[in-house]
Amino acid sequence: MTTSPPSSPPADGIRPFRLSVAQSALDDLHDRLDRTRWPDGLPGAGWDLGVPPEYLRELVHHWRHAYDWRAAEARLNAWPQFTTTVDGATVHFAHVRSPEPDATPLVLTHGWPGSLVEFLDVVGPLTDPAAHGGDPADAFHVVVPGIPGFGLSGPTRDRGWEAGRVADAWAELMGRLGYERFGAQGGDWGAAISRELGRAHPERVVGVHLNLLPGAQQTTEPTEDELAALDPAERERTLTSWRRWTAWEREGAGYAVLHATRPQTLAYALTDSPVGQLAWIVEKFQEWTDSEEVPEEAVDRDRLLTNVMLYWLTGTAGSSSRIYYERAHATGRAAAPAEPSTAPTALAVFPAELQLPLRHRAERTENIVRWTEFDRGGHFAAMEEPDLLVGDVRAFFRQLREKG
Repeated sequence: MTTSPPSSPPADGIRPFRLSVAQSALDDLHDRLDRTRWPDGLPGAGWDLGVPPEYLRELVHHWRHAYDWRAAEARLNAWPQFTTTVDGATVHFAHVRSPEPDATPLVLTHGWPGSLVEFLDVVGPLTDPAAHGGDPADAFHVVVPGIPGFGLSGPTRDRGWEAGRVADAWAELMGRLGYERFGAQGGDWGAAISRELGRAHPERVVGVHLNLLPGAQQTTEPTEDELAALDPAERERTLTSWRRWTAWEREGAGYAVLHATRPQTLAYALTDSPVGQLAWIVEKFQEWTDSEEVPEEAVDRDRLLTNVMLYWLTGTAGSSSRIYYERAHATGRAAAPAEPSTAPTALAVFPAELQLPLRHRAERTENIVRWTEFDRGGHFAAMEEPDLLVGDVRAFFRQLREKG
């Protein structure tokens, strides 16, 4: 990758960036794909044991022979991009200003295994609603940073990059951009970071919009007394939330355990094998999206590959995993029970989300002012159902404006 440096060092430490991958890196990728050493697989196992070999072989053939990185690179470069150093870490970000001068500043945060690619279909409607059939009053100036350690913001060079530290970095970044008051939106780790941003900096955060809320699901079998205190609908939802969590712990939590305990060991395999990196990520898109058989039912195939490319080209499989380790081994402020957030918070609930939230639990820790349940969509809401997500973000911040 190369950047386009300014003629003199900027006073705010913000440097223009343009994504430009050397052809030698793409040639190396193609050579590795051509020389893949494939494992065996059990006939008829489907996705039970992980990504099926027949599916992955076909996807890799598409990656090698049909996928166009240069087209994806050009799409990303349509956004103004920058880098800066915050708390010792390089932070890459896109900064797309609205044509509406009174637009609300909004920071969008991805999760794992995501990137700024998640937001390719939402930034346009958010920044320029008039050009997308919306109300100009609902416009946002959008900032899309990469979490330190992820993709173009990686790797990190020190320990301690958990959600609270990232949130503080975002507050610093938004200040450097001249935004003293702003909103936040995110899912997955982006939800944890956005929630912490509102909790730790309530004087600066207008509102927090989430499409996942860590800790709002039922993680233990509810007692009869717990269930008796709920209305019938919430009672059934509580049981569903607990069953979904139990199934995830039994069959789906292996990746998180590895990330939280041995991210360095895992990094050798994923950094050396593009097919390994692809399989590690595509499995989660299959499990977490609102799809029946393959993730392409919910997410565009080339968009998924572009997301994988940002991990592969930057060699950040290991450093992006470390956020799990930092959470599991946190000390001090990061380990302390979080105080309830006072920031106005909205939760958009998509039915295929692996963590089914419960409102009565969410209201213990958040200032919930909007709760919207959709009939389709999953974990990667900005990629799966961009129109629904954009509509809910607009409605939430409109609600806050009207309230004054």
